[in-house]
Amino acid sequence: MIDADFVAMLRCPVDGSQLELVPPDLLGQINQWIEEKRLFNTADQAVSEPIEAGLRPTGRPVIYPVRAGIPALVPDEAIRLPDEGGADLGN
Repeated sequence: MIDADFVAMLRCPVDGSQLELVPPDLLGQINQWIEEKRLFNTADQAVSEPIEAGLRPTGRPVIYPVRAGIPALVPDEAIRLPDEGGADLGN
């Protein structure tokens, strides 16, 4: 698992904003959407592998996935999240 002190040192590679760990309830929802093939990354590729954790930048509706304890802070690998109304899933 990713350490909170480690997360505090990380920044979004796009805008430099601080990152925070995704809360467990949202992580569960994200993994459900991934299983349902409803999420896409910012390169418009379907996300097919569940994530063990996620890092959310402030002010952007994306999650940087964490797999095998390694955060993927690559702009094209950021997972787009739906808006607050639940729309905008996928393409």
